[in-house]
Amino acid sequence: MTITKTKNVKTEQRTKILTGNHAAAHAFRQAKVGVVSAYPITPQSPVVEKIADFIAKGKLNARFVKVESEHSALAVCCAASATGSRVGTATSSHGLMFMYEMLPWASGNRLPIVINLATRATGAPWSVWTDHQDFITVRDVGWIQLFCENNQEIYDTNIQAFKIAEDPRNFLPVIVGYDGYILSHTMMPVILENQAEIDEFLPPLKHHINLSDISVVKGIDPVTTPHIRDRGNEGTAPGYFEYRYALQKALENSINIIKEVHDDYTTKFGRSYGNGIFKTFKADNADTIIFAMGSVAAQARVAVERLRDSGTKIGLVSLKLFRPYPAKELRDYFKTKKAIIVFDRDIGYGYEGVLSYELKSALYNLPEAPFIKGFIVGLGGRDITTDHIIEGVKIALKQKESGIISQKTEFLGLKLDELDFLK
Repeated sequence: MTITKTKNVKTEQRTKILTGNHAAAHAFRQAKVGVVSAYPITPQSPVVEKIADFIAKGKLNARFVKVESEHSALAVCCAASATGSRVGTATSSHGLMFMYEMLPWASGNRLPIVINLATRATGAPWSVWTDHQDFITVRDVGWIQLFCENNQEIYDTNIQAFKIAEDPRNFLPVIVGYDGYILSHTMMPVILENQAEIDEFLPPLKHHINLSDISVVKGIDPVTTPHIRDRGNEGTAPGYFEYRYALQKALENSINIIKEVHDDYTTKFGRSYGNGIFKTFKADNADTIIFAMGSVAAQARVAVERLRDSGTKIGLVSLKLFRPYPAKELRDYFKTKKAIIVFDRDIGYGYEGVLSYELKSALYNLPEAPFIKGFIVGLGGRDITTDHIIEGVKIALKQKESGIISQKTEFLGLKLDELDFLK
């Protein structure tokens, strides 16, 4: 489990058995989201269905806008957010891709929207099962991207996501990702916090459209956050470069805000997810590290236990924050490690696994850079077994011992002999 409990936390809690989708919906209810617009797509549909049920039963005072597509859903969310409402939605796979045109408009206009993404493979061929390609694919649109390992983390991360997005030092949209079916449709105990405590942690939105006087927002630099300045009559091209610069600086600066919000949440509610950036498991005293995200990291915990029982000094780093990429934090943590084995449930097509090549970039030029070996696993919902992960670790360590440096990410779990069309 990724949950760490702290002492002396005084709050009224209740535990419900919830799917990951319903954990997200309850977080939206307790965040008192004002506008939700959505279009159904497997496996996220139960998120917005449950939210619609909350609204129909009077448990959430919000406007649910039904639209004809995911593109329209995010367009409505952008418009609602621009008027000062707390806004969120959910999607998956090709639904997220249909939203793509609106994603940079949300971030460029600094609209604090939260999207829940129940991950699902992208076509072709067709698959409704999980991998991380859809989550990875939108890494360049200016959204904060967080990934979860269990249903409690989905609930907690959503509450934090609204606070992160709406921080006046940010005003950035957030995607909360979790594995389709593995979490979206699997039931687990989830602690729901007392509403009054949530309200105290997450007060009503004070939107930047109302912050005409920059002096009311402490710590805001008008050079790096021009979203709260008068945009004037420049039209489309003048100032564009500066807006992009401001978005980049806001994303870079958001890492400290994400850690701050995580730590505040931990203090108040007693659950911690590492440092809010990545989570570790038996890693501090290990020379060899498995690096993964979401369902792959969850399975790797079992592999770590088995490998340690057989005498391998190994640990796990589970990446929670994918964008902005926490390069400095990863460099600081990995600088004393000897080997890192990366397991990607995605491909940077034409190159290798995205987690693998981004980690290599982050650790480039370390004085004693660790050996890094990448593997691609579980695409299209293919089972990732503990044996696959152990096999990958053994292959990587054997290559390291022999001095073979392979820059090519390898595939584990292929069934080429069973597919006639590939012969």
